[in-house]
Amino acid sequence: MTAATTDAPPPPARAGRRGLGRRAGLAVLLVPPLAWLVVAYLGSLAVLLVSAFWTRSSFTGAVLHEFTTDNVVRVVTDELFRAVTLRTVGVALLVTVICAALAVPLALFMAKVATPRMRLVLVVAVTTPLWASYLVKAYAWRMLLSPEGPLDWATGYSPGYGLAATVITLTYLWLPYMIIPVFAAFDRVPDSLIDASSDLGASDLSTMRMVMAPLVFPGIAAGSIFTFSLSMGDYIAVTIVGGKSQLLGNVIYGQLVTANNQPLAAALSAIPLLAIIAYLLAMRRTGALENV
Repeated sequence: MTAATTDAPPPPARAGRRGLGRRAGLAVLLVPPLAWLVVAYLGSLAVLLVSAFWTRSSFTGAVLHEFTTDNVVRVVTDELFRAVTLRTVGVALLVTVICAALAVPLALFMAKVATPRMRLVLVVAVTTPLWASYLVKAYAWRMLLSPEGPLDWATGYSPGYGLAATVITLTYLWLPYMIIPVFAAFDRVPDSLIDASSDLGASDLSTMRMVMAPLVFPGIAAGSIFTFSLSMGDYIAVTIVGGKSQLLGNVIYGQLVTANNQPLAAALSAIPLLAIIAYLLAMRRTGALENV
């Protein structure tokens, strides 16, 4: 038997069986995470949405599994809930815009200007706050923004507690989630494109607008998904620094814990869920989902 005969590829049928076996093995490996996703995540979400159509006993406060649309109708028609919804969406969009405005110049410097050592220092500085406790950071901003706190001592002015403090705190909390994808997007832009634009006579502003911006925008959109969705669902920071301000998160928390009205809380929870889904569908056209 020659070497050529020994090294001959297996017959097509045997190769097909091996490929089928590998696919079957991969399918078996995917069963546990898919089962967890369907049962623990999608299942709990389905129960949440179904419970929005339950009712509550006015005497005992117990949840009754009786179908009703009263909770959904109240959420849609109540002026207070509409005002809170608009306020929450506005805060989430404002936080997203501020995070983008802060992240773009910093990410550009990190990717295209900083030396490798400086880039490493900046990456560490950006990601280190993610390791700190959420509550510690929120209470730190409560202390800084207090009417007689360090900010007031240093500048003579402090916004106090309210929507402004909420926007500042949420911007600080979610800024790293914007910087990281924007930095990755800038880092993927070839230096040769920037050099070619400069050689053709384009100014730095024109290069940024016509060459880099279209390539970086999907990264900005990807970061905005994090900042928008996290701001829509946050209720702890609002409770700590928001003063008397109300956003959807703490209204839902109040209905669930204080008022003990789980069906109404579930109906309210559908609002940020639908808002995030709509935002994801809008961002899908930008290619942002490929950069998440």
